[in-house]
Amino acid sequence: QVQLVESGGGLVQAGGSLRLSCAASGRTFSSYVMGWFRQAPGKEREFVAAITWDYRTVYSDSVKGRFTISRDNAKNTVYLQVNSLKPGDTAVYYCAAVTAGRYTIATLPAINEYDSWGQGTQVTVSS
Repeated sequence: QVQLVESGGGLVQAGGSLRLSCAASGRTFSSYVMGWFRQAPGKEREFVAAITWDYRTVYSDSVKGRFTISRDNAKNTVYLQVNSLKPGDTAVYYCAAVTAGRYTIATLPAINEYDSWGQGTQVTVSS
């Protein structure tokens, strides 16, 4: 497992933007699949986006066109640019990593694909 630390959350008005960051430990970050999930109060954790070692990306339908995942392997960091925020985007956002094992793009939205998790960063969108 690796250590993951998220940052960049906060309170923003509807229509606003934030950039979430997730710094990872480990010397083989470039080989990891990195993902973002979120969990709203009283709801299950849900997939948001993922990026593979070769920069393929996948998004949930609810954020497609508004959120962008990217990675900087030189900084061991993955980002989530969140634009056009809605009150329904309010949640704790978690960074996660797949450091080993086999996967496909189709399986990356599954929580159990990920073996490392951060502590989360709160995003609150006011109307």
